[in-house]
Amino acid sequence: MALYIFNTLSGSKEEFKPLEGNSVKMFVCGQTVYDDAHLGHAKTYIAFDIVARWIRHLGYKLKYIQNITDVEDKIIARAHERNMDPMDLAEYYETRFFEDMESIGVKQDVDMYPKSSEYIDTIRDQIQALADNGYAYYLGGDIYYDVSKFADYTKLSRMNIEELSNHRIEPKEGKRNSYDFALWKAAKPGEPKWDITISIDGKEVKLSGRPGWHIEDTAMTYALFGPQYDIHGGARELIFPHHTNEIAQAEAAYGVKPFVRYWMHSGMLNIRGQEMHKSLKNFVPIRDFVKEHGAEMLRFMVASTHYRKEINFTDSYMDLARRNLYYIYSSFNILYNMKASDSSGDADQYVESSAKNFLNEFSSAMNDDFNTPLALSKLLIFVKDLRSLASSGKSISKDAKQHAIDAVLECASIIGILAGDGYKKPLEEGIYKLIEEREILRKAGEFSEADAIRKRLLDEYGTVVEDTEYGPLWYRRT
Repeated sequence: MALYIFNTLSGSKEEFKPLEGNSVKMFVCGQTVYDDAHLGHAKTYIAFDIVARWIRHLGYKLKYIQNITDVEDKIIARAHERNMDPMDLAEYYETRFFEDMESIGVKQDVDMYPKSSEYIDTIRDQIQALADNGYAYYLGGDIYYDVSKFADYTKLSRMNIEELSNHRIEPKEGKRNSYDFALWKAAKPGEPKWDITISIDGKEVKLSGRPGWHIEDTAMTYALFGPQYDIHGGARELIFPHHTNEIAQAEAAYGVKPFVRYWMHSGMLNIRGQEMHKSLKNFVPIRDFVKEHGAEMLRFMVASTHYRKEINFTDSYMDLARRNLYYIYSSFNILYNMKASDSSGDADQYVESSAKNFLNEFSSAMNDDFNTPLALSKLLIFVKDLRSLASSGKSISKDAKQHAIDAVLECASIIGILAGDGYKKPLEEGIYKLIEEREILRKAGEFSEADAIRKRLLDEYGTVVEDTEYGPLWYRRT
């Protein structure tokens, strides 16, 4: 089955065809390290982590890069508020960001986290290329990009050029066009700065300052990928101006079109219908959510909605995700611990056929622009069938059981769930005896005593017992 990706640039799903054989290059806009990463960031990073896992699952050799912006206005402003050096503040939050990404299973799948401050020479070279090609001009210590020179400026956003004035644009008196943006900014006292020289309009201009936000990414990707690569991802709110300006810079500097083959954008995450803001007291840092609810819960929540759609984070949304994740865990636990024989079982053919169908349906969903909610629904149906099988009293061979286990774990690993191995741990002998004792009481009609043991098993040992006509099923509570 071919992989299809919705390309923001074309506005349609396209069959994915890498530029270079089996190799795939993907860049995702990363963190500006001036504060802790929050749930909105988690939605984007988890969504593209699942994309990366699926691309690798398909057999492609993926190089996945996510940048760190450590030189930017927000960092400088926050550092001044705290009377800190901006680079020290950036380093502090970079460390915390990596801790968060590791906790939610993202960091290990990213090949490289380049920082803006490490690419000043490359940034200078790109600005020089833009100046040489007539797209840059000098203005009072700054270098600006002349948007009027780039004919396809709105091809990603599909906005009319007149609409640009409705968006936040960097103000500066003397700009040729109101929507021109900074490639290089003159440093103010107390700001980080670097000294570069640019030849522009026939003159050597010495500049002391720092790069504009947009040039950081295109300089990095040129250094690491070249003038063109396969996939660029990020949140939808970056389409304009950030990604729009990236295209203008890269294509004007190097003349290779399109700069990126497939542009992917994730939807926003709102908290009970509102954007996340500290002023609204609905700002939820990743580390706080993980501490209370766990990383797998967060990954499951993100995957429960298609990456291109908005998530409205509500109590009911979280409760549904919790129930579904718990059901998958408990069903898989029952599957893993159900009895199996060395010889063929009555249900072997059914299990083999169901596993094959499940894998095909899961793959079909993921190959359709990474449709994780549909893929998860197939996983839920499959584990529900396996749970019913365990309750049916039908026999199953060890080989068929292992086939079902492998199918579940293979697909769960793409989403990032069932990562723990608690289901592998056998029950202590005393727990088995309590389960047997309870079953004897239940068959004798001593239901109150049986219920008391059932409650004890749950409260003291975290073990849930479900009754079937063929005997009890048990699983560990997660």
